[in-house]
Amino acid sequence: MEHFEGRVAVVTGAGSGIGRGLARRAVGEGMRLVMADVEATALEDAAAELAGAGSEVLAVRCDVSKPDQVESLAAEAYDRFGAVHLLCNNAGVFQGGIAWERTLADWEWVMGVNFWGMLHGIRSFVPRMLAGGEEGHVVNTSSLAGLISIGYSGPYVASKFAALALTECLAHDLANQSAPIGVSVLTPGLVDTQIANATRNRPDEPPSEAQAPDAHFVAGALRDLTANQGMPPDEVAGIVFDAVRANRFFISTHDTSKELLRERFDAVLEGELPVTTQFD
Repeated sequence: MEHFEGRVAVVTGAGSGIGRGLARRAVGEGMRLVMADVEATALEDAAAELAGAGSEVLAVRCDVSKPDQVESLAAEAYDRFGAVHLLCNNAGVFQGGIAWERTLADWEWVMGVNFWGMLHGIRSFVPRMLAGGEEGHVVNTSSLAGLISIGYSGPYVASKFAALALTECLAHDLANQSAPIGVSVLTPGLVDTQIANATRNRPDEPPSEAQAPDAHFVAGALRDLTANQGMPPDEVAGIVFDAVRANRFFISTHDTSKELLRERFDAVLEGELPVTTQFD
């Protein structure tokens, strides 16, 4: 998919972070835009910013962990614009802590957004994109943590490994049908976002990190790292759009990740436990 002007993009998690960067870039490329986010205030602010730039924008509050809400999002997008060409399943949340000490609610929340939310997006949009018969592309946001384990972050890492596997399966399924839809997986390293504060949007119960020292520590460390070392989301968005133009499957943001990947797969080939990245 080399040309974007006049086409339609859908971005989940578009109220902040990478999603907002992707939304800005889509508008900058002349696309019509459907923005979705669970955080109403952030969504309204982002939509006002981009609509103020003269773009045609549809903002829909959506919890991607709920299949009926994602299906409604797809219906609204097609009712408004008649087609979708670029789907960015980007919404994501973070929960750290020791695997066996996280509650089932912790695991269900993270998997619900990071994995099931992506699957809901695929199931609601891809059949419609195929029926439209037009060229398109799907970008799924995993993480460097979907390739390399991060210490004390079991729910997040597991969800991002699952997201990567799902995206590979989607790419093969579409290629086997000679579909005109490309697929990419975004595996960003540190980005300057609010993901360490994701529990602000948690619907079910007070965040467990308030009672768990391990989870509280990891969230604080991630908060500091993203703020001090994170890549600007708009820069990530530029990398993504260049990769979509080139129909590249893996989209990485940091060259330093290559050496980490070599070390990981060397360990796999030797039958050893791969080294994990730890929070200091």
